[in-house]
Amino acid sequence: MPSTVQQQPDRSDRPDQRDRRRELGAFLRSRRERITPDEVGLPHAGRRRRTPGLRREELALLAGISATWYTYLEQGRDIRASDQVLDALASALRLDRHERGHLFRLAGHAPASEAEAGEPEPLAAEVAAVPLLLQPHPAYIIGGDYDVLSCNRAAAELFPKLTAVADRPANFARWVFLEPAARDVLVDWEPDARGLLARLRTLAGRHPGDLRYTRLIDELKAGSPEVRSWWPQYDVQARRGGRKRLRIPGRGVVDFAYTAFHLAEQPDRTLVIYRDDRETAE
Repeated sequence: MPSTVQQQPDRSDRPDQRDRRRELGAFLRSRRERITPDEVGLPHAGRRRRTPGLRREELALLAGISATWYTYLEQGRDIRASDQVLDALASALRLDRHERGHLFRLAGHAPASEAEAGEPEPLAAEVAAVPLLLQPHPAYIIGGDYDVLSCNRAAAELFPKLTAVADRPANFARWVFLEPAARDVLVDWEPDARGLLARLRTLAGRHPGDLRYTRLIDELKAGSPEVRSWWPQYDVQARRGGRKRLRIPGRGVVDFAYTAFHLAEQPDRTLVIYRDDRETAE
C-alpha cells in the first residue's frame, strides 16, 4: 500500500506550477467521475449519489491513500505525489498508458527531455524539404501546437484553406475547428476533431505555461462550441497513424491511410504522410 507520509510540500509556487496543479486536479476528477462503483466492485451507498462516478474517499480507498490527502491533491493544493502514489492512482483510475503519462507529467514527473522549455528550434531546410520530395503523396510536418511547418502541393490541395493567418503560420487545429471547409472535407469530422483535441491536450501537458499552447487553446475555445464542450473532458491521446475519409471535389469520398513519424531530436514535430487506399504498391 503506498504511503502518503513521505509526501513533502513543494515550496516553489510559480504561476505555471499552480496552473499545472489545477490541471492535475481537474484531470483526476474527470477520470474519477467516469468510473462507477460497480466497475470496481464497490457497494452502492445508501444515500443518493450527487456526482457521477466514484467519490473521492472511494478512489482513495482503492489507491490505498488518505482521503484527505487525495482531496488536497484534487483541489490543487501545494503537495507533491511520489511515483508510487501516482502509480496507485493510475491503477485505481484504470488509465491507459497515454493517460498515465499525462498524469505523471502534470504531477511534475515528466522525463527531462519533455520538461525542457524555450522556443523550438527553426525547422532545418533539409527537413522542411522532405514533404516536397514525397509529392505526389500528400505530406506535411507539424509542430507540437499543430503549426504547419512544411507542406507539399498535394497536401495543400487535400486540405483547402489551410493557410497562414496574418503573421501566423497555418495551423491544423485552427483549420479543423474554425474553418467551415474542414467540416466538408472531413467526412467523420467529430471523431477526427475529438482525436486532434485529445492529442493537443497531451502535447500541451508536456509544456505547462507555454504561451503557444495557451493562446491556441484560448482561441479555439472562443471560436468553437465543440472545444468548449470537449476540453473539460480531459481526453488525451498520442499522435499515431490511422485512417481518414476525405471528400475531394471531382472524386467524392476517398479513404486514406496516414502514417506519423516523429522527428529524431524533435519528437513534438511530426511528419505525416497520406496514401490513397485505392493505390496499389508497385
